[in-house]
Amino acid sequence: MEVVIKQTADEVGALAAELIGRVVESKPRAVIGLATGSSPLAIYADLARRVADGTLDFDGVRGFALDEYVGIPEEHPQSYASVIRTEVVEPLRMDPTLVRVPDGRAIDIEVACRDYEQAIADAGGIDVQILGIGANGHIGFNEPTSSFASRTRIKTLAPTTRADNARFFDSLDEVPTHCVTQGLGTIMNARRLVLVAQGAGKADAIAAAVEGPVSSMCPASVLQFHEHATVIIDEAAASKLRLADYYTYTYDNKPSWQL
Repeated sequence: MEVVIKQTADEVGALAAELIGRVVESKPRAVIGLATGSSPLAIYADLARRVADGTLDFDGVRGFALDEYVGIPEEHPQSYASVIRTEVVEPLRMDPTLVRVPDGRAIDIEVACRDYEQAIADAGGIDVQILGIGANGHIGFNEPTSSFASRTRIKTLAPTTRADNARFFDSLDEVPTHCVTQGLGTIMNARRLVLVAQGAGKADAIAAAVEGPVSSMCPASVLQFHEHATVIIDEAAASKLRLADYYTYTYDNKPSWQL
C-alpha cells in the first residue's frame, strides 16, 4: 500500500485525478469504478477541468458506481444514479450509456446484484477503482464485519452511516436503511485502487486501515492485501498515523520509473 500525504483537500483531489487521468490516457476505453460522497468531489472537479480544456477525453470511458440506495426513486436528487449523472457523467462528458449504477429498485435484488457482477466481468474488469472511507472504516457500503470475499449484494446501513449521510437529506428519517453495494471481493478485483480521505474526522479510520490489523471490523484494512492500492490523504486525515514521516519520505524518494 502506498500512502501519500498532501497539505490540502484540493491537492489530494488533484493527485488522485492525475493518477486516474494516466489510466484514461493509456487506455481510452478504461473502466473506472466511481465513488460518491464528499471525498471524491475534488477528483471529479479536477478531471472535469482537464476535460474542459481538452487535455483529457472520457467519451469512451466506462463507469461502474460503487453503490446505490434501495427503494429510493432514481429521479431523487440523492439517489446515486442522480449523483453520478450530475457530478460525474455530465462534467466529464461521459457517454451515459457506458455508465452503470447498481439497481436498488429491482423487484429481485439478488438477480440485479448478480447481473451487476456479470456486467463488470463482461467489461473486462475495473481498471481503477475510486474509493472514499467512512468514519467506521467502511468502503462502498461494506460496513464492519463484511466478508472480505463478498460480492455485490444488499446491505443494511449502520446507524452511524445513516447519521453521516443525513446531511444530504432533509432529515435522518429520509435516509434509506438499505443499499446495494459492490462487495469487498469485487473491489479487490480492480487492477488499481485509489482511496482518498480528507479531514480529522477520517483520521481514526485511516489509521486503522493503513496501520491497524487486517480485520473485518475495519473493512478498508483489506486494502493492505491489494498489490496496487494508493491512499491519498490530507494532513488532518493523516494526523493519527504513526509512520506519517516515513510515508512522506518514501513518496518523495520514489524511483523515477514509479512516478
